[in-house]
Amino acid sequence: MKKVKLIECPRDAMQGIKSHFIPTEAKAQYINALLRVGFDTIDFGSFVSPKAIPQMQDTADVLSKLDLRNTESKLLAIVANVRGAEDASQFEEINYLGYPFSISENFQMRNTSKTIVESVEILNEILNIAAKTNKEVVAYLSMGFGNPYGDPWNVEIVSNWTKKLSEMGVKILSLSDTVGSSTPEIIDYLFSNLIPEYPTIEFGAHLHTTPTTWFEKVDAAYKAGCNRFDGAIMGYGGCPMAKDDLTGNMPTEKLVSYFNQQKVAANINAMSFESAFNEALKIFS
Repeated sequence: MKKVKLIECPRDAMQGIKSHFIPTEAKAQYINALLRVGFDTIDFGSFVSPKAIPQMQDTADVLSKLDLRNTESKLLAIVANVRGAEDASQFEEINYLGYPFSISENFQMRNTSKTIVESVEILNEILNIAAKTNKEVVAYLSMGFGNPYGDPWNVEIVSNWTKKLSEMGVKILSLSDTVGSSTPEIIDYLFSNLIPEYPTIEFGAHLHTTPTTWFEKVDAAYKAGCNRFDGAIMGYGGCPMAKDDLTGNMPTEKLVSYFNQQKVAANINAMSFESAFNEALKIFS
């Protein structure tokens, strides 16, 4: 039976909530419910400036309250700079350091206040930190499917950056549809060309979507060879730095439904998923 990896992103779902601070206990309770579902990885928090993302300032405290005894899910934390990577790498429980690398100069500045050149240097240092602390790096290619800011964007640019990141040692590269601008045609073209060209890289799809376009995006990515998908229950969240209000994350329940129909193993425990879904209603209602 074919298999896919589902990565659940409560961090992405929660980080943009500015109306109130979600209590640490509530975050931990929700993530503990997610840890019982069978996801490959939980993108659980981020080690970034509390000024930039106030909602994530308690990531280390949340981590201390997670029950990792009966789960096979791995933990991923987002880092935006070297200091964040050093902080995250102190924790043995964290498996992956996620770094948002934008091929849009405009968005990289908006997201991390760094130029692309500076971002390359940071990623290099993060790769070194990860190697020394037994972590893996997941690089997110922000604006991977298009650019709404007027910066140059085409498939060649994406391919060139994939080559450069591969040469730097990136083994997991998630193409990110940061503002939901992807089309099935672009998704298909990128994955069907990049996956055979870079056999040592595990490609992922971090897709943002509207309620009516989720199916065509997932379908295009999967049929083009992608077997790693990020989602967030009920599609909550999105990038707080993208200044867009059109889209949310890919709803995990849609991913689960799609792969069930395709008869593809996603390792999801249906009862535990229902329980986590109910916990999400408490967090996000």
